[in-house]
Amino acid sequence: MKNQDILASLDQIQKHYCQDCFLHKQLKMENGRRYAHRFCITQCTVGEKIKEYGQKLCKKQNA
Repeated sequence: MKNQDILASLDQIQKHYCQDCFLHKQLKMENGRRYAHRFCITQCTVGEKIKEYGQKLCKKQNA
């Protein structure tokens, strides 16, 4: 997979799932921006998928 393909996939995932995420907005209101962001990175399945793509990009840069 090329870097452009990975970035396009990331953009598509983020637009489709994250842009209007009710859970993120609710967590942000109740607990703050940092808590909501941390939740997305560590517990959200979409966030885990985004992390996988990020790791692929890092591997390609280091190779």
